[in-house]
This record gives sequence, structure tokens and C-alpha cells, in this order.
Amino acid sequence: MTLVCGWLLYGWIVAVQTKTKKTLAKPNIRNVVVVDGVRTPFLLSGTSYKDLMPHDLARAALTGLLHRTSVPKEVVDYIIFGTVIQEVKTSNVAREAALGAGFSDKTPAHTVTMACISANQAMTTGVGLIASGQCDVIVAGGVELMSDVPIRHSRKMRKLMLDLNKAKSMGQRLSLISKFRLNFLAPELPAVAEFSTSETMGHSADRLAAAFAVSRLEQDEYALRSHSLAKKAQDEGLLSDIVPFKVPGKDTVTKDNGIRPSSLEQMAKLKPAFIKPYGTVTAANSSFLTDGASAILIMAEEKALAMGYKPKAYLRDFMYVSQDPKDQLLLGPTYATPKVLEKAGLTMNDIDAFEFHEAFSGQILANFKAMDSDWFAENYMGRKTKVGLPPLEKFNNWGGSLSLGHPFGATGCRLVMAAANRLRKEGGQYGLVAACAAGGQGHAMIVEAYPK
Repeated sequence: MTLVCGWLLYGWIVAVQTKTKKTLAKPNIRNVVVVDGVRTPFLLSGTSYKDLMPHDLARAALTGLLHRTSVPKEVVDYIIFGTVIQEVKTSNVAREAALGAGFSDKTPAHTVTMACISANQAMTTGVGLIASGQCDVIVAGGVELMSDVPIRHSRKMRKLMLDLNKAKSMGQRLSLISKFRLNFLAPELPAVAEFSTSETMGHSADRLAAAFAVSRLEQDEYALRSHSLAKKAQDEGLLSDIVPFKVPGKDTVTKDNGIRPSSLEQMAKLKPAFIKPYGTVTAANSSFLTDGASAILIMAEEKALAMGYKPKAYLRDFMYVSQDPKDQLLLGPTYATPKVLEKAGLTMNDIDAFEFHEAFSGQILANFKAMDSDWFAENYMGRKTKVGLPPLEKFNNWGGSLSLGHPFGATGCRLVMAAANRLRKEGGQYGLVAACAAGGQGHAMIVEAYPK
């Protein structure tokens, strides 16, 4: 009887352990792991990276990843990078950076763009290639250089120049030149605006904050939290994904330079940046234009173990969503979070580390209010109940895009590495990465800590 009871008790203990430590592995699907990831320091645009080109930063991230992981270049099956505002000379920046970093010219590479979730798309494309058995080893990443963005001639000027290039006689050239007007010389500047609505993201953030009654003080307080946590993480050496970058002709850059904890009094003095004079979005509670690149090494688990690696995390279920780009441009996390949790069979209570992209304080706080609203869930999402509020003590504990910076194409990898590194440091099992993006799109993904 004692032996039976003992076995019953043992079976109960094992069952409890299995329940609390369940893995999200799926039968007949390969496990995809993150071996490690790096990024260049993220810098305010117009500072130390201003004379570089995007592929220079991307190459630095790739070189840093090679150095960090010692992965043989010939083992990498495919390279995928995200970017948003493309340099026309290096439109496939993944390929140019790979060649510059010394990868074999036999290693294919392509570039994806999905606004602020471009690196997320690069990673999940890699997950698909590995899970389907097409590849074993993928390098994914992203890059953005906001210090130098393409400025075009006006369309009329472009047309005139192209026609002149085709003109076969002096008469044709003179006829075309006679059509020239001074206003043809007005340049077309790139704008961080929606093509479908002609509205900048800052305007959308301001309207979203107003719609959810997020005050200016709440936004400033959240921004101060982001900068303070980032400074603490920086001082404690927790931002271990950063690799130093020797800028040609300049000093070696070793840390992010946009982390600037201020005070609520100083922040309150700033004027609205978009909707004047009554808006609540300011330079202090918005992410800043940033230069930077990131890269991450992902593998099939069996390949990583065969090569002697100890992975940091599994990349598990993910979800992409799209909404109305006018009124719900920045609500991607609200829509994606419950879907990815259901897909993974988890609840908000199971998540140990939340890493959300911070485009604006108002955007984060509006998402919080939407996620915590049964009314919003029922009327906009077709759900019976709200998904719930992420606990602040688990949320972006090492800072976020407001303080660390947001190179559009590179942020996704930073989010995943922050989640993976936090899980290892804090002893958690599940991380949830989420982000909004231009076009009214969004992404969420579950990161699971690799067992120690």
C-alpha cells in the first residue's frame, strides 16, 4: 500500500512539474532556436553613423554575430534582413552586407520590408524555412539609417530627365527643355506618413491617446520610466546584445546614445510635436529617429546541438494582424496578443517577460487601455472578454524603443533578444514580443527560454 501511495505521489509530482514546465514543442514540427543575437549600438540619427551607408551598419551587425557565435560562414544557409527606407544603391541590403561581412557569394540573401516589424518578418520567414525543412541555419536581422534618406526629384523633373536621356536629336532635347519650370526642382522629401491616409504616425498617436483618454502626464511618466529602466540596464551591463562598432575615421561606439532620463518638470516644458497647440505627443514621449542594425542566429534545434551550441531560446507561435490604418494604426499588440496566446495555449498569467515596441508613450498606454477593456474586446475585436493588462513589473524592464531607439528595420531582433536574455536572467519561461507597424499592421510572438 505504501509503495502504491508512493508511486501515486511520484506521478502527481511529475504531473505538476510537467504542467508548470510544459513546453510549446509541437509534434512533427522542428524546434527552432535562437543561438544568439547582437546589435550595433542604436544612435540618434545625425550622430556618429551619419556618414555611413545602411549596408555598413548591417555588415557590422553580421560581423559582430560571427564573432559572438563563431558560426562558420559556410554553414549559414540563408540571410534575411528587414529595412524600411531603402538606399537605392543597395536595395537588397541583406546581400550587400553579407558580401561585405565575408559570407560566401553562394549564400542567398534577401531583404523584406514591413515597416516597424520588418526584422520580425525576417525572423519568422527564417522560422518558416527551418520548420519546413528547407534550411537548417538562418541569419535574420534588420537595419535603418535615418541619417541619410533618399530625397527625390519631383515626378515632373524625373520624367523630363528620363525623356531627355531618350531624346535622339537636338530638336527633341530643346523641345523638352522648353517645358522645364522652376517648380520642377522642388524635391520630394520622405515622410513617416501613411500613403493611404496621408497622416503621420505622430498624428495617429495623438488621436489614439485622445480616444483612450491618455493624458500628457501619463505619457511623460511612461517615457521617464522607459529612459530610467534603460539607464539602469545600461549601467548594470544588461544590454549584452550590443557589439562595439569602430566607425571609420571616428571612435569606437560602445553604447546607445539616446538614453536620457529627464524629469517630469523638464518634459512638461516641451510643446506638442504634431497636433498644435493641444496635442499631447511630444519629442520627449516619442521614439526618436535612429540609426542601427541587428542580427540573430536561428537554427533547427538538432543542428544547433550537433554543432555544440547551447541555445538561448525557442521561437514559438507567432501571429500577424492588420487593422484600419486610420483609427487603429498603432493597436497591433492589442489584436495580436490574444490570438498568439490562444494559438500557444497560454494566458497572460503564463508570460514572464513582455517586450513591446514603444513607438510613442501614448501608443503603449492606449494599447494597455484597449487590452484591459471588455467593451473594446466585444465591439472591435469580436471577443467576449478582454485579454487583460500586462503587469508593469514584467513589462519592458530594460527599457524600450522610447529610450533605446527605434531603427525601423532592426527593432524586432532587439525585442526578441531582450525577451530571451531577460528570461535567462530572471528565470522565466515564456516571453511575449509584440509590435505595431505602419499600415495598421502588427505582430506578436512567443519566445520560450531554453532549458538550462
